[in-house]
Amino acid sequence: MRGAPGKTAEMARVAGLHLYPVKSCAGISLQSVTIGRAGFEHAGVGDREWMVVDGVTGIFLTQRQLPRMALIQPAMQASALQLTAPGQAPLSVPLGDFALHQATLSVKVWNHSCMAFDEGDAAAAWLTGVLGRPARLARFDPSHRRLSNREWTQNVEALNRFSDGYPILTISQSSLDELNDRLAEAGRDPLPMNRFRPNLVIDDVGPGDEDRFVSLTRGDLALAPVKPCPRCPIPSIDQATGTFGDDPLDILSRYRDHKTLGVVFGQNTVVTAGFGATLTVGERFTTEWNF
Repeated sequence: MRGAPGKTAEMARVAGLHLYPVKSCAGISLQSVTIGRAGFEHAGVGDREWMVVDGVTGIFLTQRQLPRMALIQPAMQASALQLTAPGQAPLSVPLGDFALHQATLSVKVWNHSCMAFDEGDAAAAWLTGVLGRPARLARFDPSHRRLSNREWTQNVEALNRFSDGYPILTISQSSLDELNDRLAEAGRDPLPMNRFRPNLVIDDVGPGDEDRFVSLTRGDLALAPVKPCPRCPIPSIDQATGTFGDDPLDILSRYRDHKTLGVVFGQNTVVTAGFGATLTVGERFTTEWNF
């Protein structure tokens, strides 16, 4: 069902929920999440709460430079974050108490610099062994305020941890289906959703409908798509092997080329109401359209 101009229609179904505890490492698919101030949370762990940084400069590292980061798999335990990777013994990172520590590691993500918690030499040695270059594991300091660009959020104060710039990325299943249809027409294999690393996957909507929503509401929870997501080379990385494959950007550029942002796919999304709410796969949003 499609929404009519100026009206709302209950239509968008939650098809997938994904949390990425460590920026640019593998994600975790969940049945339910808590809506935190800086994005999805589950079992005391937040989205992009950790980040791998260069061991010398403190500048963030991603799959763009190191596709092998896709093979670092997080798992949440009772009092620790566990990381595994091929050829390495598991690493256990205690969650700890922020009040007992001080943020001493200077880090930079894009053009934003801040102090973060250093997870220590054992974690640094583990990451260095996996990635083959000096690296350290930084944890976001929740006392620090990192805001999304207010020009896009229309002055909504949207907090982030180490995400690229917005707390939630929303993509519809039909948008991926449309891309895969176009890839098939070009004689290429389909791509799974994990190539695009969304937090929220919705279905029962049309291709690109996430671009046309003003809001997604469910009870006291309200989300607002605010900015199309410019795509980088990460969708060309096979998340199961950590190697580069076919890059879909050439196909996307034929119909998803934004006049100022470049090739876009998915919508960066902020929370406007309902912090602390639980969102579960299978629930439905009421949508408001922007036309």
